[in-house]
Amino acid sequence: MSIVKIENVRVLDPIAKTDRIETIFLQNGTRVDASDDVERTINGQGKWLMPTMVDLCARLREPGQQQHGTLKSEGRAARHNGILHVITPPDSKPIVQDNGSLIHGLQEKAMLDGGIYLHIIGAQTQGLNGKQPANMAGLRKGGCTAVSNAHAPFENDDVVIRTLEYAAGLDMTVVFYAEEPQIAKDGCAHEGFVASRQGLPMIPVMAETVAIAKYLLMIEATGVRAHFGLLSCGASVELIQIAKAKGLPVTADVAMHQLHLTDQLTDGFNSLAHVRPPLRSAQDKELLRQGLKTGIIDAICTHHEPLSGSAKMAPFAETLPGISAFDTYIPFGIQLVKEGLFSPLEWVEKVTLEPARVANMVKRWQSESGWVLVDPELEWTVSKENMLSKGKNTPLIQQKVQGKVVEIFLP
Repeated sequence: MSIVKIENVRVLDPIAKTDRIETIFLQNGTRVDASDDVERTINGQGKWLMPTMVDLCARLREPGQQQHGTLKSEGRAARHNGILHVITPPDSKPIVQDNGSLIHGLQEKAMLDGGIYLHIIGAQTQGLNGKQPANMAGLRKGGCTAVSNAHAPFENDDVVIRTLEYAAGLDMTVVFYAEEPQIAKDGCAHEGFVASRQGLPMIPVMAETVAIAKYLLMIEATGVRAHFGLLSCGASVELIQIAKAKGLPVTADVAMHQLHLTDQLTDGFNSLAHVRPPLRSAQDKELLRQGLKTGIIDAICTHHEPLSGSAKMAPFAETLPGISAFDTYIPFGIQLVKEGLFSPLEWVEKVTLEPARVANMVKRWQSESGWVLVDPELEWTVSKENMLSKGKNTPLIQQKVQGKVVEIFLP
């Protein structure tokens, strides 16, 4: 039961809403009173101490796609980058998230192999086929508190309504990654000048906003609690703002890369910038930032999607979408602070307490969170060698960034 003393560290505590420099004592990841029984002392000057993070959307690729990532490789990457609770969509291959009895085994494996708490969003329809509701009661019994059809289309709107009514009766959250398939079609890039000049199939903003508008009407009619993940457009922020003003039970998140990167990165058919939803315009990026700042968007997620090198070695439209995001999550967050969008404490809230609230797990997160020591000034170059994720697919390869987790203290 050793005690660690951290001197003169900037403690960012979103629960107490405090941001101050102090000396603290940690015993197995938990704050304790001052003690003489100190085994180790750390000079925390210039460093930040924050709780471990909660990620609302990450794909770890296991089961079924271990060539891209495993619970061991991606769990380790998440944990060592300060992310302890990881929530994953139900679209693994094969799909097992429509069977509540299989979910507990995956969660145990994630802790044993990767040292993380895995939270699995259940399938909204059987096998994500979009036709028949999944056994949500069984999923609830298996530990799922939310369901989603991920990016799989529904056969028709009647199926959507029936699943929303089913979820509402079980007090489950429905997670939407909103995209209207008839509008998005076979697109792979934002509808704009860059994609048009390169002749890439495009995904207009309307593919997202039409879907959100339709789902909001269904949410209002059924009363189901809903979360909109991975917003990419400024117009989507406006729709969520209207829904919240009406009192609808909705929340939203945005991927960290959408707050920094734009469709300009796809110039030259840069497949490392191929992600879905696509990187949007500079104006969309600014409106997403403002939506987050004002609280219309509740939280930030990684949208981590590790991919093997071969998955990005094809013509742009034929490559798999996805960015490996665990290793750059802290530097991107600190960049938001350095650019003046957030205070350090405000940023910490968006990656810890707020996603825990969205996932209805604040008490559990508090009891299991531990602490993360961050050096916000540490400069390093992103490389395939120093990324912990098995996926090296990031447009930040060989770029200098600032900020890194230097130590974690867990219960």
